[in-house]
Amino acid sequence: MKAADLPLLTSVSDPTIHPEGDRVVVSVVRPDFAADDYVGQLWTVFLAGMPRPRLLTRGHRDAAPRFSPDGRLVAFLRSSPATPAQLYVMASGGGEPVPVTDAALGVTEYCWSPDSTSLAYIARVPEAGRYGTVPGLAAEAEPPRIVTTLHYRSNGIGYTADRRAHVFLVRAPDPWAEPVPAVVPSAVVPAEPGAAPSGLPRGAANVRQLTGGDFDHTGLAFSPDGAALLTISARHPGRDEDLRSELVVIAPGPVAGGPGAREQIVLAAAADLTIAQIGWGQDGSIVFLAQAVGPDGRDFVARSGTLYRLGPGSNPPVRLTDPDEFDLEARAALSLTRDGAVLAVNRARGRAQLIRVASDGTVTHLTRGDVVVSGHDSRDGLVVTTYRDALTEGDLALVGPMDARRLTDFSAALRETGLATARELTVPAGDGYPVHGWVYSPSGRGPHPLLLLIHGGPFAQATVAGSEEIQVLVDAGYAVAECNPRGSAGYGQAHGRAIRRRLGTVDQSDVLDFLAGALAADPALDPGRLGLMGGSYGGFLAAWITAHDQRFAAVIVERGFLDPETFLGTSDIGDFFVDEYLGRSRELRLAQSPLEAVGRVSTPTLLIHSEQDQRCPLSQAERYYFALKRGGVTAELAIFPGEDHELNRGGTPRHRLQRLHLILDWWDRYLPVTPGKPSARR
Repeated sequence: MKAADLPLLTSVSDPTIHPEGDRVVVSVVRPDFAADDYVGQLWTVFLAGMPRPRLLTRGHRDAAPRFSPDGRLVAFLRSSPATPAQLYVMASGGGEPVPVTDAALGVTEYCWSPDSTSLAYIARVPEAGRYGTVPGLAAEAEPPRIVTTLHYRSNGIGYTADRRAHVFLVRAPDPWAEPVPAVVPSAVVPAEPGAAPSGLPRGAANVRQLTGGDFDHTGLAFSPDGAALLTISARHPGRDEDLRSELVVIAPGPVAGGPGAREQIVLAAAADLTIAQIGWGQDGSIVFLAQAVGPDGRDFVARSGTLYRLGPGSNPPVRLTDPDEFDLEARAALSLTRDGAVLAVNRARGRAQLIRVASDGTVTHLTRGDVVVSGHDSRDGLVVTTYRDALTEGDLALVGPMDARRLTDFSAALRETGLATARELTVPAGDGYPVHGWVYSPSGRGPHPLLLLIHGGPFAQATVAGSEEIQVLVDAGYAVAECNPRGSAGYGQAHGRAIRRRLGTVDQSDVLDFLAGALAADPALDPGRLGLMGGSYGGFLAAWITAHDQRFAAVIVERGFLDPETFLGTSDIGDFFVDEYLGRSRELRLAQSPLEAVGRVSTPTLLIHSEQDQRCPLSQAERYYFALKRGGVTAELAIFPGEDHELNRGGTPRHRLQRLHLILDWWDRYLPVTPGKPSARR
């Protein structure tokens, strides 16, 4: 795969199974260089007879499809160029979609009511006078923001305190109804009562905002009878000082008229949990995925995602999975079955497998092998997943009792570019601890230059699916080694917590020992031509290593966590991340700071950073770059305008392409593939 093949990377959404069990709808999205955006549509995939998948919509970017419970309709989020996503509904068999919302800042998530007549959704509500609510008023001319809290912004969003995420309820439109023409102002004929704004169906103006207040909401689930909604929030007095969240039940009341919504906290902050995913079972019990944050509400380091059940009547929650045995993916939604079981995704040794958790906590593994499951749906015994593997960027599979049958091949064109497969390797560290990872090698006898790649997180995992970055590097002639050192996810909480308040210790030795093991295992890898690169926490560790090890020809430090002192107060996670991972004392922070150790660096360094990064702010790279230059180290700083911390995964397609070219050019200068080619290293 070459950098120019980025448009072949298809991202496949969570599937939604039609109630009749004959077909599935997914969204398939890909980067597009011409549009410099992500484009995609909904596809219908049939479960029997094996007809080819059929295109269902033709929007610019259609995503997050979900069939109505009665199967007549399918809802989804549609984005147009430079406009936020809005909720649409169409007939499940196809037809023209009907807009449901016109939210100023777009819709982030939604769910159907059990009777298929309404939709609940979450949207950010802009403060009056901001974010385009006053036509012609530019952002630079808005009044000052008065900040009184620690947490007032978020990477990928920006400021949050003046645009809180709230819950809304709207009746589903009838896509078969005659469209309502736009109402033109008249001095003689008044507007028709109940007429919708231009471009929206009749009744779409009848939207109810169910929540308010100076706090956000995530997650939505209707009660089985449709009389109440479940959501996640943080409303307790100490919410600005901790990571606790609460479960809130909202009783909307009549859609039109009548009393307002009533709210009840059914799981309080005292449970010491950060809640990520929710569901409401047919028996009235609430299931949710959460991470424990300790008695102070802040100890989030390497806490496994765990499944809980809250019985009817607000009983104390029962833990269904053991956090030392299972680490459930917090970003993956839950699927609930009629018999009360829950489907979730478990991270383990570079894989992500679908598991079934019965109401008594019994766990059954539904998928096996070298896969990374990303989404799933279940209906009447049918289970469908979306997944990635070494040769598939995103596809759909029907899960059976013994194995999974692939339903699509959206990655066929990508495979034709030539994808490298990895050799799995476990290497004993110096203290005997097993370090697990993968080595990718280009074709030919070598010797090949070897790049050590360090993932971010740190509580994340390198997987069997690899990345486009690895594929591009291998295609260019580089071998790549990546592993999951202590601190990573997928190997238990003790593995992940081993580096708490001791960054740059066993994590450094683990990656270097894995590198040594990879070199020893393959004579085609050249121990005299080594490079180092990493992003976010991986950027931290790459920079830290160059202050303690001079073997690398060059290093790339991307969106790095490099200066803990300024990270406090500038990062959207600065206070709790630094306190929990490094410690509260300044002495501890400085002892683990790459910026404090920069005087020992001599390795040529390329820093890649994004202008709008709120997670690791640009000042992290700027201060480190300044220190390198002041110390006489060869260094370059590449700043991507308009991008945030997710540049390598969600940046604009052209910026992602330019980033890959920057990386290839850097290695060509300082670690050329062809032996004997002049190197730029001084």
